[in-house]
Parts: sequence; structure tokens; C-alpha cells
Amino acid sequence: MEKSIRNIIIATVAALTFSTTSFAAGNSDDAIAERIKPVGQVYLASDVPVVEEPTGPRSGEQVYKTFCTACHSTGAAGAPKTQNAADWAPRIAKGMDVLKEHALNGFNAMPARGTCMNCTDDEVVDAINYLVKGLVN
Repeated sequence: MEKSIRNIIIATVAALTFSTTSFAAGNSDDAIAERIKPVGQVYLASDVPVVEEPTGPRSGEQVYKTFCTACHSTGAAGAPKTQNAADWAPRIAKGMDVLKEHALNGFNAMPARGTCMNCTDDEVVDAINYLVKGLVN
């Protein structure tokens, strides 16, 4: 019995010795740095922001599908639905200049430029034309 307890103690000490040695081998400075590096990056207000520049003029459809569809396809926050004559008629009656003004500067729940801060005025107007396509004479 003493011999088997002695063998168990020796085996336990040997296992602990070899396991801590192999564990310590994975603790190089580089290995530790790799394990604890941040998953992502945080933007701080003092950092220089990355500005995404368009590669060229975008069509009204491209602008609509990127920036406008979330509200105008569902009517969220009272937005007139795309190419819905009943929704657009009172707005079109005010004239395209008013539509352009509201789209560029915001109106009620409509944010300025529909949140497309890097859209040109022409791109915003093209998006309006896409929204009311077939509804304006």
C-alpha cells in the first residue's frame, strides 16, 4: 500500500512539474501580447476621423438604396413611401424646390441630406427624383 501511495505522489509531482513547465513556455512576451491584444479599435474624439470619400458621382438609385431606403421603403417616422402617389402628392404640390430644401437641410423627422453627409447636392436631388419617379409631370 505504501508503495502505491508513493508512486501516486511521484506521478503527481512529475505531472505538476511538466505541466507548469509547458505552461510557462507559452508565456513569452510575444505570446502574452498576442493573447491580450484588443479585438477592435476605439475612436476617440481627439483622433483624426477617417473620412470616406465617394469614388465618383452616385446615381439617385444608389443614394436611395444606401441612405434613404430604411425610412422611405417602410414609411418610418411618417416618411413618404417610395413611388407612392398618395404619400407624395401633397409634397410634390409644394414644388421640387421645397422638396430639395427639405432633403438638403432636413424637415421634421427627415435628417439633413438623409444622413448622407458626403453626398453632393446633385446626388441628393437625383435621389429625390428616384423617389418620385413617375409621379411628377
